[in-house]
Amino acid sequence: MTRRTPNPIDVHVGNRVRMRRMLIGLSQEKLGEKLGLTFQQVQKYEKGSNRVSASRLYQMAQILEVEVQFFFEDLPADIEMPTAGGFAEPGEQESIMGFLNSSEGLQLNRAFGEIANPDVRRRVVDLVKALAGQTD
Repeated sequence: MTRRTPNPIDVHVGNRVRMRRMLIGLSQEKLGEKLGLTFQQVQKYEKGSNRVSASRLYQMAQILEVEVQFFFEDLPADIEMPTAGGFAEPGEQESIMGFLNSSEGLQLNRAFGEIANPDVRRRVVDLVKALAGQTD
C-alpha cells in the first residue's frame, strides 16, 4: 500500500487556514464545531492530507473573516507538484511559513508587531541574530 503525498497547494491552503485560525485565537475544536466537523477533520485539512472543497473553503473564509483568496496568497509561483520521488528540500519560503504557522512563531510575530519604537524593533532583530549566531 502506497501512501499518498499531499498536494503542495493543499498543504499551502491548510497552512493558511491554520495560521488564520491561530491568529484569531480559534481552536481546531471550535472551528470544527462551526463547520459541523470533528477537530480531527480540521487537522487533516490543515496538514493538507485532505482537500478542502470549494464550498467548505468558502465557509471557512466566512468563519475566519477573510476573503477566499487569502488562502492562496503567497503561493509560490514555482510550486512543484509531487512526483513519485516526493518533495525537494524545503526552501526558504516553506521554512518561514512553517515558523509563522508554529505557536512560537505566531506569539513572537504578535509581540514584535506591538513594539512601536523602530529602534527597539531593530535591537530585537539584532538580539535574535546574535542568539542564533548570525553576523551581517
